[in-house]
Amino acid sequence: MLVSRLRFLPLLALTMFLASCAAGSWETSYHDVIDPKVARGWRVVDVDVTVPRSLTVSEANSFAPNADIVWRGDPPGDRYEQIDKILTNALKKGVSGLKGPRPVRLLVTVQQFHAVTEKTRRVLSNAGVHNITFTAQIVDAKTGEPLSPVDTIKADLVAFSGEQALAAEREGQTQKVRITNHVARVIAGWLGIGPDIRGTFTRAGR
Repeated sequence: MLVSRLRFLPLLALTMFLASCAAGSWETSYHDVIDPKVARGWRVVDVDVTVPRSLTVSEANSFAPNADIVWRGDPPGDRYEQIDKILTNALKKGVSGLKGPRPVRLLVTVQQFHAVTEKTRRVLSNAGVHNITFTAQIVDAKTGEPLSPVDTIKADLVAFSGEQALAAEREGQTQKVRITNHVARVIAGWLGIGPDIRGTFTRAGR
């Protein structure tokens, strides 16, 4: 009887996850607000990321904590600072292709950074989403003149769980590495200096 109950636990966990999360459509999206020909005349000299302290943070090891920020890819600490550092590095990587003469600043404000918990990565398989949303704007580095409108960018990414997560970790594809590379590609696409990777996917997630 005990063995039967133990075998039933993964199914029960998945059922609970599906009940608490939407198995719906997720996306990478942004508007075509920047002319790539104009963007190629820019050079980003500063990336300014704001992670508002008004955003909620959860350390609950549940399948889908109800919070704006859920991040376990670093040891416990100031999650706001950790998200700031991740996105700053990702955005700098994404804008590195701009070599134009006009110095500009990239202003970003985080709205949501909801990755997956230890429980989701350990217990489930083929489930989980890194749900990332932020606003972005380009301004002149000298005058502060807006050179683009404030655009909302969604950078959702399939999260690995179960054996897939373990295999990725062995290859150095940690959550941080995957998110960093994804956000870099997203911002490059937004600026028109990289492939357009906009699209949707369906997966059980928050």
